[in-house]
Amino acid sequence: MRIAVLTFDGFNELDSFVALALLNRVRGWRAEICGPGDAVVSMNGVRVSVQQPLEFAHEADVVLIGSGVRTREVAGDAALLSRIGLDPARQLIGAQCSGALILAKLGLIGDLPACTDMTSKPWVIEAGVDVLDAPFVAHGNVATAGGCMAAHYLAAWVIAKRAGLAAARAVIDYVAPVGEKAQTVERAMRVVTPYLEPAEVAA
Repeated sequence: MRIAVLTFDGFNELDSFVALALLNRVRGWRAEICGPGDAVVSMNGVRVSVQQPLEFAHEADVVLIGSGVRTREVAGDAALLSRIGLDPARQLIGAQCSGALILAKLGLIGDLPACTDMTSKPWVIEAGVDVLDAPFVAHGNVATAGGCMAAHYLAAWVIAKRAGLAAARAVIDYVAPVGEKAQTVERAMRVVTPYLEPAEVAA
């Protein structure tokens, strides 16, 4: 499973790195930071080398779009967006926080409700999207998560859909706080399970 984590200058470290770290815990999977140039610099000045170009999104099995303080600039850059080719018929596609704005600009949300963070909410509404007061929602192969700490819901959904619910539980259990593992796993499963197919729940 090859996974593109789309990351732009001004990115939120939690949004890109949490999902990346969790998805790379699945045996045989490879999640990579993808960006428009050779490196991206986070909202707190962390410089990260890009592992794949934005065009990798065309061929990845899963594409997650992180958020950041410059997402509105990205969403308004037609040339940049033209480099991102996504196909929800064959890919799992997710967005974290303001990443929902990019999904909207790419025409992948339409009139479906989405989740985002409170800062980004006005921008996403302005783009014509109905924003839910919830941490996670999925419609078929497209999902959105709201709030930095909802990143593990997005990762758990991807793992459950492609590797099974047991694999998702195992990854969340591994990273959950000691003494709170059972509660953390059950909460994550309650959030993502309603958006899985019956066969995926049984896996």
